[in-house]
Amino acid sequence: MEIISFEEAYDIVLRNVLETGTESVSFIESLGRILAEDIASDMDMPPFNKSTVDGFACRKEDLGHDLEILETIAAGMQPSKEISDKQCSRIMTGAPLPEGADLVFMVEDSVILPSGKVSYNGSFTKENIAYKGEDIKQGDLVLRKGKLIKPQDVAVMASVGFTSVRVSRKPLVAVISSGDELVEPFIKPGVSQIRNSNAYQLLAQLLRAGALGKYYGIAKDDKEATYQLVKQAIAECDIVLLTGGVSMGDFDFIPAVLERAGVKILFSRINIQPGKPTTFGIHPNAFVFGLPGNPVSTFTQFELLVRPLICKMMGYDLKPFSVNIPMKVSFSRRLADRQAFIPVIITSDGLVSPVEYHGSAHISSLSLADGIISLESGKKSIEKGEIVNVRQI
Repeated sequence: MEIISFEEAYDIVLRNVLETGTESVSFIESLGRILAEDIASDMDMPPFNKSTVDGFACRKEDLGHDLEILETIAAGMQPSKEISDKQCSRIMTGAPLPEGADLVFMVEDSVILPSGKVSYNGSFTKENIAYKGEDIKQGDLVLRKGKLIKPQDVAVMASVGFTSVRVSRKPLVAVISSGDELVEPFIKPGVSQIRNSNAYQLLAQLLRAGALGKYYGIAKDDKEATYQLVKQAIAECDIVLLTGGVSMGDFDFIPAVLERAGVKILFSRINIQPGKPTTFGIHPNAFVFGLPGNPVSTFTQFELLVRPLICKMMGYDLKPFSVNIPMKVSFSRRLADRQAFIPVIITSDGLVSPVEYHGSAHISSLSLADGIISLESGKKSIEKGEIVNVRQI
């Protein structure tokens, strides 16, 4: 199968998306979920004309006169008296405006006279009134389908009485690591062994992406055992992620196992670094990724290909945060035959500098990085001061 560009791989992955379906949850449990329905307001906001300050509600035309104070209106209290000629009511922030009033002047701009009346001694005043429906009118759309729900959105739901919300179902994603050299993190590695970091990195990335991760353990370098594990994962999950066993070594048999399991492989090599041997296929029950064994490759390809797929399955158009910033130093690479993704930091002076990076096995480099930058195929260097796009990771 021929090698393809990253753009082609991205297009293939997102072209084959199926939605996950929906479920209803309490609005207080909806944080981080993807909204699966439009939400409209059931009332005007504010629901009545109200004061935005502590002060005195009166008629504009009476500002130059001593005003009789009729009553005090607290928030949550209904006014009982209408404002008429040379009258006012003391009013608190958020309280309903009394009939007849069209202005509220602040306590700071008032003087209480010996007669018990009040006068305005300011030089200028706003109306200090929030009018009924000026923020939202009944029936207005307040949240749109496909939105990632944030804390402020929960407040919006509360304000319009939307206490049960329909959200996209979280896809269930299988994680399988491959290789006889792997041991779990709680085991001290022996000779020729390494701890399995990929699986737990992926489980954390899945959590951040809004998916449910299910760990199936380490598949040993045995075709039959790996096939049985893959077959089970495909039957149970929406997406299957395998790490390792997808390059060109004698024990890299994952593509053959996937085909035996009924997976139609759509690509198996991408012209990128890191992550060239990334494999993607579809099965009637699941999407399947064969990710490289090196942890930086696994992390990067998850963010570039898997996470967008997960989001689109939930009806969310992922737009990763990125910013254009000048390079602090020059950067060059020896070979430029592939598109490269380089981990970088944003320095205290607001510039970009590559982190120390020894290749796709150097996972600690990503812990230092603020983001990644891309060098197109054929581009060997970036000059100091050149503007680069930093994608947050």
